[in-house]
Formats: sequence, structure tokens, C-alpha cells
Amino acid sequence: MHQMMLKAPALFALLLAATPVAAEPLRILAFGDSLTEGYGLLPKDGLVPQLQNWLTARGHDVVVLNGGLSGDTTAGGRVRIGYSVARHKPDAVIVELGGNDLLLGFTPRSVENNLDSILDQAGKGEKPLLLVGIASPELSADQQRAWAEIWPRVAARHDALLMPNLYQPLFDLPGDGYLAMLQEDRLHASAAGVHLIVESLGPKVEELIARAEVPR
Repeated sequence: MHQMMLKAPALFALLLAATPVAAEPLRILAFGDSLTEGYGLLPKDGLVPQLQNWLTARGHDVVVLNGGLSGDTTAGGRVRIGYSVARHKPDAVIVELGGNDLLLGFTPRSVENNLDSILDQAGKGEKPLLLVGIASPELSADQQRAWAEIWPRVAARHDALLMPNLYQPLFDLPGDGYLAMLQEDRLHASAAGVHLIVESLGPKVEELIARAEVPR
């Protein structure tokens, strides 16, 4: 009897070791401004919850973490990305910043420099990245071109996936149809607008997931 009691802990440890451990869900940090945070929307209607639901419905075992901060610029993101990555410990990072820089009249060059720093920090440890750009139809042709050229250059330097313009699915609507997809402030997407955005963004995030799953 005494011998059996001595062997029981060893047997229990052996059984534990033989039990397969379920893989942890992939962690994706969505790092951005109010567009990521879900400003002006019910919690369930924000970009992160809608993206989470879209990915779950397609069978992906992932957790999308909300690293959005209303009013943030690329300069602010440059300061807080290190803390956000350390806090959330993501396997992959989506970076969506620049809209407030555009509204505040910051130069494309300063935005590009800040995005380089953000992606440098976010990509440490070979974490895959997805860069999401932003544009405005109200800029002059030269301004639109200068802003549009930022995102591909930065993405190429950091081997990041790219969605050049978060609002492109809205701008693709005929005429001024995109205005119906915005909140009353005519800046932030409505719940329906976010739904359109997620339908376009989702496949890019699936590419990000594929990259993140390779080492795992």
C-alpha cells in the first residue's frame, strides 16, 4: 500500500505529460487611433469587435486586441507602441495611424518617419505586420499623391502587409455614397461603414494570420 502511494504522484505526472496541451489563440494587436478604438459606436459595432466576429466566423482561433486611442497621431503612437506590445504580448500587429496627422496638417515626411519607428518597434522578434493607410477625398491631387505614396514605401521597408486606405471600401461606393457610411461628424465610419471596411480588411488579416502561424 505504501509503495502504491509513492508511485501515485509519479503516475499522475506521467498522465499530465501525456495529455495534449491546447494551442493558445493567436494574439493580434490592432494598434491605432479612434478608427481602431471604435469612437462613437456601441462596443459591439467597433472595428475590433466586428473584425473579431468576422475572423471567428471563418474558423480562425484568434484574439484581436484593441490598441486604439482616440486622437492619437503617429508621433503619439511612436511613444506608446513599445508599452502596448509589452502589455498585450501579440503574435502579430496591425498598425492603423495617420488620420489625425492628416487632419492636423502634419507633413507626409514626419508621418513616414514616425511609422518607420512604430513598425521597427512592433516588428521586434520577427512579428508579422499589417500596415493600414488612410486618405481623404478632400485633399488636392498633389496632396493625395504625397500621402498615398507613404504606405507602400513604409510597408516595403518592413516587409509588412499593406492595406493602402482603410476607407477605400467606402470611397468605392458610387457618387457621395460614402457619406452615408459615416457618423454625423463625417469623419468616423458608422457601424454599417465598419462592416464594409471589415469585409475588405478581413482577407488582409487572414494573410497576417498565415504569416504568424508559420513559426508556431
